[in-house]
Amino acid sequence: MKIGIIGAGNIGGNLTRKLTAMGHEVVVANSRGPQTLEDLAEETGATAALAAVAAEGAELVIVTIPERAIPFLPPGILDGAAPGAPIVDTGNYYPQRDGRIAEIEDGMTESRWVSTQLGRPVVKAFNGIYAQHLLEGGLPPGAPGRIALPVAGDEPEAKAVVMRLVGELGFDPVDAGGIDDSWRQQPGTPVYGTDLDAAGVREALGQASPERPPGFRA
Repeated sequence: MKIGIIGAGNIGGNLTRKLTAMGHEVVVANSRGPQTLEDLAEETGATAALAAVAAEGAELVIVTIPERAIPFLPPGILDGAAPGAPIVDTGNYYPQRDGRIAEIEDGMTESRWVSTQLGRPVVKAFNGIYAQHLLEGGLPPGAPGRIALPVAGDEPEAKAVVMRLVGELGFDPVDAGGIDDSWRQQPGTPVYGTDLDAAGVREALGQASPERPPGFRA
């Protein structure tokens, strides 16, 4: 599968490593230009590109940048993706880093806000796992201690594609509902930053409160 990754921080970089190792064709971009990704490209075999063209022909696009940077992505950045390509949002809102985003503070889920900014439906995934655990923690299906990851999205087909990819990466995907339910996996919730199994993820999602913890409010 051809995959575009917009953002090459800890999560984006490690997804590049994992996905290329699995045989996917990966194009990766960041805000500083492809010349700053030469080491990652050489290490993985991924293609480093300008952000404006990272999604060209992609069958799946992963957007993994700080929330504050979402509105400043090049206009039409996703227009060149293949029809129906799932758009994965791995992001989290940290007001101390991102500044105050009024819609999120007023109760909009982070990924609903990202979707409105991008003008495309998104699937929320990979937002609550540590980057090193993402790189090293994958296990075969049925293995004891296999980590589960929640996946939320409104479009069943797109969500199914992402859930299959989560499984291929070595994690158990758990359907976390639609994007308006994705507050259950935002920062400060019981599932966030944990390495629970599938049963534990479902229980943690059920225990979540829609009230954003004080430490995650502006």
